Amino acid sequence: MSQATLYGIVIAVLFISIIAISAIRIVKEYERGVIFRLGRVIGAKGPGLFFIIPIIDRMVKRNLQTVTIDIPSQDIITMDNVTVRVNAVTYFNVVDSIRATVAIQDYLFGTSQVAQTTLRSVIGQVDLDQLLVGRDEINRRLQRIIDDLTDPWGVKVTLVEVKDVELPEAMRRAMASQAVAERDRRAKVIHAKGELEAAQTLSQAGRQLREEPAAMQLRVLSTMSEIASDRTTTVIFPLSTDMLQLVGSLGGGDGQPRADRTDQGGGA
Repeated sequence: MSQATLYGIVIAVLFISIIAISAIRIVKEYERGVIFRLGRVIGAKGPGLFFIIPIIDRMVKRNLQTVTIDIPSQDIITMDNVTVRVNAVTYFNVVDSIRATVAIQDYLFGTSQVAQTTLRSVIGQVDLDQLLVGRDEINRRLQRIIDDLTDPWGVKVTLVEVKDVELPEAMRRAMASQAVAERDRRAKVIHAKGELEAAQTLSQAGRQLREEPAAMQLRVLSTMSEIASDRTTTVIFPLSTDMLQLVGSLGGGDGQPRADRTDQGGGA
């Protein structure tokens, strides 16, 4: 065997080895390989080991893992003409690697831009109270709209969350004043309800004591005991309820003797 022939065999073996190595492709579990043959898509392969035709075939990898992208803060005017600064975060992943490769040049940048414009549009259609209270509904609405727009690209938007809502300083002061006024109003209402309940209880206690003379006597004795326990010079003259009723009957209940009322009636 001549030396030239030996060199030819070595070169051929090297060429075949390079061709064989370049034909081998390994794709990870969370990836897919989109195969182009002479410029045309023939399908997506993976995961695992597979072969392509060198020079004729070209492979483009697409990651199927969920991607998190922050939506930058934007100054947005709400429906009630309040300027707020809002940012958000979106979660999405590729569900169709062929469309994510063929339908759009850069699906990451495209999804980010769609999320920014949709956030501005949706926040501009709600008022400030709805933005602060109904954030869950706004998140679902954002997710639905962005997902519909990115579906032709083979991208599935799974979640959109509004992160921060920054209010102007004047608006924050106004809301703080409103909160203080609301707390004061509630405190006054609770105090008034307490006074009403106390008055109702005292009225009920008075009726009970009037109907039960013995209970009245016990209350008088209890009061006398409380006064006597203090070091005072107060002199107490206890009167029974019968005596008070007798005095009331003699006075006629209006402070005048019964005889005087009779004379007045006769003179009339």
